[in-house]
Amino acid sequence: MIAPALEMSDDERVELGVMARSSVLPHRRVVQATGLLLAADGVANEEIARRCSTTPDTVRRWRKRFVEQRVGGVGRIAPGRGRRSWLAEGTVAAVVADTLHNKPDDGSTHWTTRLMAARHGIGKDTVARIWRDHELKPWKVDTFKISNDPD
Repeated sequence: MIAPALEMSDDERVELGVMARSSVLPHRRVVQATGLLLAADGVANEEIARRCSTTPDTVRRWRKRFVEQRVGGVGRIAPGRGRRSWLAEGTVAAVVADTLHNKPDDGSTHWTTRLMAARHGIGKDTVARIWRDHELKPWKVDTFKISNDPD
């Protein structure tokens, strides 16, 4: 059974056309917009899947999401999809709090990624990613001191 042509307004068709031709939007959005335009032209799901290098089930999900959310749902990742965090609950908050409010136990002036990683039992790259995401730079001093040197 061939799915009926996807109904959409002229404005939605224009907006999807702009998305499908874009060179700056995420690839997922461009491919979905192209597939939805083909669906609006009455092309079968299997043919859309072949042209978009995906599966017919994926095309059916695109169609369903478009009916429910219209153009705003194009390119969105469904809730619950994607990679799950492997960090224990509260680890990120604990790293941020320690960075901002505590000093290392060894008497250092600031945290290093390795010291913080050892304290929380995570990798140094994970600490670096947390600091980058929260724009933390514990090695950088935000204040200045006027020198007493007469020269």
